[in-house]
Amino acid sequence: MAAAAKAGEATLRHAFGNVLSFFILLLIGVLAFSIRLFSVIKYESVIHEFDPYFNYRVTQFLTKNGIYDFWNWFDDRTWYPLGRVIGGTVYPGLTLTAGTIWLLNSLNIPLSVETVCVFTAPIFSAFASWATYLLTKEVKGAGAGLTAAALLAMVPSYISRSVAGSYDNEAVAIFALIITFYLYIKTLNTGSLFYATLNAIAYFYMVCSWGGYTFIINLIPMHVLLCIVTGRYSSRLYIAYAPLVVLGTLLAALVPVVGFNAVMTSEHFASFLVFIILHVVALVYYIKGILSPKMFKVAVTLVVSVGLVVCCAVIAILVALVASSPTKGWSGRSLSLLDPTYASKYIPIIASVSEHQPPTWPSYFMDINVLAFLVPAGIIACFLPLSDASSFVVLYIVTSVYFSGVMVRLMLVFAPAACIMSGIALSQAFDVFTRSIKFQLLRILGFSEADAGDGSSANVVPENDAVKVDKSEETIKERPSRKNKKKEKEQMEKAQAEKTSAKSKTEKRLLVLPMELSVIGLLLLVFMGAFYVVHCVWAAAEAYSAPSIVLTSYTHEGLHVFDDFREAYAWLRHNTEVDDKVASWWDYGYQTTAMANRTVIVDNNTWNNTHIATVGTAMSSPEKAAWEIFNSLDVKYVLVVFGGLVGYPSDDINKFLWMVRIGGGVFPHIKEPDYLVGLLLLFVETDGKGFDRVRRTEIGKKYFKLTHFEEVRQS
Repeated sequence: MAAAAKAGEATLRHAFGNVLSFFILLLIGVLAFSIRLFSVIKYESVIHEFDPYFNYRVTQFLTKNGIYDFWNWFDDRTWYPLGRVIGGTVYPGLTLTAGTIWLLNSLNIPLSVETVCVFTAPIFSAFASWATYLLTKEVKGAGAGLTAAALLAMVPSYISRSVAGSYDNEAVAIFALIITFYLYIKTLNTGSLFYATLNAIAYFYMVCSWGGYTFIINLIPMHVLLCIVTGRYSSRLYIAYAPLVVLGTLLAALVPVVGFNAVMTSEHFASFLVFIILHVVALVYYIKGILSPKMFKVAVTLVVSVGLVVCCAVIAILVALVASSPTKGWSGRSLSLLDPTYASKYIPIIASVSEHQPPTWPSYFMDINVLAFLVPAGIIACFLPLSDASSFVVLYIVTSVYFSGVMVRLMLVFAPAACIMSGIALSQAFDVFTRSIKFQLLRILGFSEADAGDGSSANVVPENDAVKVDKSEETIKERPSRKNKKKEKEQMEKAQAEKTSAKSKTEKRLLVLPMELSVIGLLLLVFMGAFYVVHCVWAAAEAYSAPSIVLTSYTHEGLHVFDDFREAYAWLRHNTEVDDKVASWWDYGYQTTAMANRTVIVDNNTWNNTHIATVGTAMSSPEKAAWEIFNSLDVKYVLVVFGGLVGYPSDDINKFLWMVRIGGGVFPHIKEPDYLVGLLLLFVETDGKGFDRVRRTEIGKKYFKLTHFEEVRQS
């Protein structure tokens, strides 16, 4: 009766815990969605930044013309006179996702395309939080999963790319990244082909969504190789990896922008090499189970020899394939990650993008705040005990820290790893502190130490699960052909498991802190959490909510809002001919095409360096030479942005040296030293005062007259 009562109590506690976790996850989803709405509340429902306007325009085309016209769309309003094949040069995941949501109109749910695009990122941030819960739960239990999900819902680094209106690829890609990692770990823990298939499908969605999918197809092979080297091979590892490479690569090749790059570029070769190594190891383990030790040595020698020959042949083929490429089969952005100085030396167009610059140390505190101090504790907790799942998240945090240090944009990839590690650290610390307080209170009230230990055993379950995973992994490493060997092995492993369980309980009982220290620790955790929440809300409301299309400026009179961009684009739309060509620096190409509906010479796709260098040369040339270049391109209007009056720092003056560098990379007569001395003489007249608020200097040449160009509008 007592055992039945305890079992019923445990079942009831488990059911209550599941219901409570569900409601907590629901609240986390609401939090993740609502904290990203400050931009809509403070300004209006509007698309942000530059790239989102292209995605918005493509989504409009998809919903109006259908999927088949989308795949075959040739856009003649960009990169004049070259044009661009949209269906074969974009990652379609974001567009197809928003288009699917827009189909709710067929259910009489009125949604405009703009509304769907504005709120796609907040919706998927909630999905990403839930996916983080699932991933962390597989590693260290439900408590750590809930904590990590709450942290990700508010982390500023993720908010910066997922506020309402930030309709960019990362809006759905981070969810795809996390869910792919979760399904890989789930397959690794269960050995289920069902989860392995879902993992390949999730990877396919990631490939459709963002070029950062190469991070996945390199990180997972690194983990598989780590497991093989450390002697943790199992059939579950094979099931988790082999279907992903085969099915995932076939699906990735179906995406037009990827195509045969899935098997022809160096970013993917590591996965194929590890795939071969995995099969060699699997063959060795299989032979070990069916042969005697003497025959096994002979067979292993043969298998390893053949495997080395195959590996050498594959490596030789890969070397031959990439030898003809100047970049050895690597893309410019990948080489910039491996060699941070590569872009500044050889590809200035990549180095000119602000999000491709390395971050400063304060940016880590700004984007992840107190998580930076919790990550080391989470890494330590992952080694207590070390499982396949915990070793994967350790590898994830190490690689993402490196990449975030090379390129500030990849702070976005680092943020989920930091939240997972911090969630594990906070959960483990909270477990230790609360167990210590409970133990001390029970001892004060006169209960025995055994009662205290039994009472705290419920909190130990998630960590013991990891130990069980390790042991179950060891049980299926070998498959002896004789029944007596199998029975002996089961008995030995059962005894070893009991010994490990007893040792784990002993360690748990020893980990009891004094009452005062535990209370202080809990108060510090609460204070740290409160500080994190306040910082995240401030970052969401002030730092990352302002759309770049709407400018704000603070003066002694208060806050001023400038709508100059939209006014300029509206003027172009209503006062110029439909087939007029507009030249500007490439940053404004997407917005000009989407909002003004006019043909542009270059845009943010930056696929043709020569075309951009031509515009850069025109921008950095004397008036007559610039007019000749623009006239040869059939340009009728030139858009120039100057922010000295209102204090807008990202104007064309700040980008001018990049125009010179990119232009000089193609046209040798453009030399950067020629422009450094008289740079301040190029500023245009503002309101007669002649003071540049951005550069904080007096404008050198205030009054001049244009002879080849005419000013038609000033916003």
